[in-house]
Amino acid sequence: MNSPPLTVTAPQLRAPFRYLAIEGPIGVGKTSLARRLAERWSMHPLFERPQDNPFLERFYRDTSRYALPAQLHFALQRAQQARDVTVAYAAGTPLIADFMTQKNDIFARLTLPEDEWQLYRALAACIDAPQTVGSPAGAPAPEFVVYLQASPEVLFARIQKRAVPMELQISAAYLHALCDAYNEFFYHYDRTPVLTVNAEHLNPLDSDADLALLVERIETMRGRKEFFVKGTSL
Repeated sequence: MNSPPLTVTAPQLRAPFRYLAIEGPIGVGKTSLARRLAERWSMHPLFERPQDNPFLERFYRDTSRYALPAQLHFALQRAQQARDVTVAYAAGTPLIADFMTQKNDIFARLTLPEDEWQLYRALAACIDAPQTVGSPAGAPAPEFVVYLQASPEVLFARIQKRAVPMELQISAAYLHALCDAYNEFFYHYDRTPVLTVNAEHLNPLDSDADLALLVERIETMRGRKEFFVKGTSL
């Protein structure tokens, strides 16, 4: 009886990291890129699911009133996602996410006044506490981060084009502040290597050539921080 042929994954199609995160502000293309890379490298995808937050639509309408419940709901969601990351990481399952569980503070610090920020931090610390003695809090940090950047004007145009009803309430001023907050966060972030990608002229969703360019940069990056623009890299 003949044995079935062995199935071998081509080395260049194997996941280069056990845990890869795609980050960036709303409308920049995180989820689309995560899906394509998950297919290419046979990685398990983990998506953010902002649509599950019942306060988010109200937050976009009235930021000051609903910022705290929206952020606390995300803290609960992140705690579960952190456990999912930990389980997948321990099992050796290659994982790709369209967010970092460590990102919550970007939004909370941007939207909450000081007293609510302190309350949020205290409650989030309790939510994120280990469930058993000796267990670590939170999830492992990604081994590699792709940070997608685009101007607030480009993001605003993309949000208007995809026309998700609750997102249409996002103001240009909020997008400017969010982009600044992301840039500040990743300027100081040094836990893992970060490839910052200008996503305004790169279209890895519809262009195989653009996807190949980005994959090459991810697979060959050796430093801690690089900046990639289509046609060049710094």
